[in-house]
Amino acid sequence: MKILVAIYSSFACWCIPEVEVDWLRREFPEHVFARADADAEVLSCIPDADVVFGATVRPDQLAAARRLRWIHSPAAGIGNMLFPEMVASPILMTNSRGNSAATIAEHVIAVTLALLRDLPLAYRRQIERAWAQDEFNAGARIRMLRDCRVLVIGFGSIGGETGRLAAALGARVVGIRRSAPEHDADVAQPPSPERAEAPITTVPPAHLHAELRVADVVVISAPQTAKTLHMIGASELALMKEGAVLVNVSRGKLIDEAALVRALQTGRLRGAALDVFEHEPLPVDSPLWSRRDVLITPHVSGFQAHHWPDAAKLFADNLRRFVAGEPLVNVVDKQAGY
Repeated sequence: MKILVAIYSSFACWCIPEVEVDWLRREFPEHVFARADADAEVLSCIPDADVVFGATVRPDQLAAARRLRWIHSPAAGIGNMLFPEMVASPILMTNSRGNSAATIAEHVIAVTLALLRDLPLAYRRQIERAWAQDEFNAGARIRMLRDCRVLVIGFGSIGGETGRLAAALGARVVGIRRSAPEHDADVAQPPSPERAEAPITTVPPAHLHAELRVADVVVISAPQTAKTLHMIGASELALMKEGAVLVNVSRGKLIDEAALVRALQTGRLRGAALDVFEHEPLPVDSPLWSRRDVLITPHVSGFQAHHWPDAAKLFADNLRRFVAGEPLVNVVDKQAGY
């Protein structure tokens, strides 16, 4: 069986290290592993490939694939591959959801605490060698996560782990999940510092607007699908509480960035922590760069020291299942988009 490894990017961090490809070759000496590091190389290698371990397959590459039966993505998001021909094809798709849940959840907590405690201000004043104690205390700017209601939009592996960590720190967590039961969430209930254990509630997407009105922190961890594009636009931002924080670790296109800039300019929101953007890299002329209420990270929330070994091991486990004719893990519903 021929397996095409096609995980490449103009950014080195998104390119699978050769050591992991060599490990796969040693684990499966009975199979042929070919590596492609450019679109043209994929097009030349894919015609006789049975499996693709890759971050993207384009329409012209799919059209050239004569034997392809399965694609495994090293990422959770696979929206870039769900063009009509791929969705209509019998090709099985799996992804790596869950692999980065812990590191992304820690990232969410880190940037949320940074904004709630004004750590960007601390860094600016440190550079200026200015003792800003009164500035921090003015207007009770420092907030605690345990006093917050955290809304997690997309309560899968990443959202669920984020909710667990936030609840462990005392936050009241509400997760929006498509499969959540239809019931009325306690949208008006404020967080209570006296409770022994912070609860977690899940509600269906129909509750989004009601929850935005009462959330202190809004975290976006939903997949990118046709239904979630610009799910946070001008009307949703207008519903958010004064002083709320917005965090996006999903895909940039889930937020209308122009509307977000306008909302931040009003001063209603405390700030936003953005790891993903509508266009990446974020253009140098984006007004987001210069805003002091925005914490920008360059799409790194999913990385940690063992990222690529973990990705290779998940693929190896699925490859063993594939060869044995067993059910694969993380099968993608191509119609649903995740």
